Amino acid sequence: MRSVGMDPGSKSIDICGLCDGEVCYEEVIDTLEAARSPERVLEALERAGEVDVIAAPSGYGVEVTRLSDIPLDLFEDFYYTFILATTREDIERAVSRGEVGANIYHAMAKIAVEMRRRELPAILIPGVVNLPTVPVSGKINKVDMGTADKLAVVVLGVHEVSEEHGVPYERVDYIHVEMGFGYSAVVAVKGGRVVHGIGGTTMLGPAFLTSGALDLEAVQAVSRFEKSDVFTTGCASITGRGSPGEWVENVVEDPMSRVCFEAMVEGVVRAVYSMLYHVRRPTEVLLSGRLARHPRVFRVLEEGLGEAAPVRLMRGLGARRVKETARGYAVVASGLAGGPFRELVKYVRIDAAEGSALDYILLPRFFESSLGRKYLELRGLLKSPALNIEWWRTRRGSGLSPSV
Repeated sequence: MRSVGMDPGSKSIDICGLCDGEVCYEEVIDTLEAARSPERVLEALERAGEVDVIAAPSGYGVEVTRLSDIPLDLFEDFYYTFILATTREDIERAVSRGEVGANIYHAMAKIAVEMRRRELPAILIPGVVNLPTVPVSGKINKVDMGTADKLAVVVLGVHEVSEEHGVPYERVDYIHVEMGFGYSAVVAVKGGRVVHGIGGTTMLGPAFLTSGALDLEAVQAVSRFEKSDVFTTGCASITGRGSPGEWVENVVEDPMSRVCFEAMVEGVVRAVYSMLYHVRRPTEVLLSGRLARHPRVFRVLEEGLGEAAPVRLMRGLGARRVKETARGYAVVASGLAGGPFRELVKYVRIDAAEGSALDYILLPRFFESSLGRKYLELRGLLKSPALNIEWWRTRRGSGLSPSV
């Protein structure tokens, strides 16, 4: 049984192959290089050999969907709408302006389209918001409760915590903190299942690329907010630093680097403590991601989270090069294809995920936006119903909602 997972990170695209549950293939490709030459990623997949299933870059997440289920002529628009939660035009404008964060979106779309064209055995996987184990009450007007890569690494985390403490999945209670190059997320796991999450764009403080949650008054004051603002309002733009490492290394000498660092740490710590509402007695706080491995970041988080639970870094199947999120993608792929992790993936209910990450937007003007119109046009390609469409239909004639 051979499965492959692809994590499209802001810094690198990591490809992890599992052979009967063990890491057997690793490849890391710079995201900017992948954006310029998507064929490099396809060549890396070819070097992995024959595979049973590939978990393709899945962005904000969608119900488990084979790429072949989506008609080729609609696939690119489908991918931009449901996986990237944007439009092709928005990203192309951002790329033309030289905005680094847009390159990953552009690269993901080009790679996914080529995978679909070649009819590779690839699937799209869900994010936290798609899971039935997360109450609908926590999803209202949320898109990012933890993207597909964050959920994938949490699935791997459930496996690791179960093995570490010698307990079955139903006794795994822990909190996962994933801190990548550009975005952070905090996810609560109770009884081995995800029950809540705070994603990168809803985080209580900034990350390197994104600002995290914003005061709506600040958004209104700006007057116009574009997709590119999602990945150009974090500590990179505030400090002018070119990488997370450079930023963290300058927190002592540079006042703005220090302030942004403190805001990030405070946001993550507050997010973890908020998860104690959902997981009363977590066994541990598990850290993963490029930024979490930095000694200074780990040290301050260990100090700040000491009263919540013991803190440690994730091991993640013992891979040498690829990020933990890529390993998680491969684990999910393996489980969905009936491989060694099938019981884990079924228990976490990945296969029961529903809809898209846009299904819970209850702001009436969403349907008037270019993204909202494309959403309405393509939503029928997914199997499960959309909460917002059903909700707005029931209010038709009330004067409070648009016609859908």
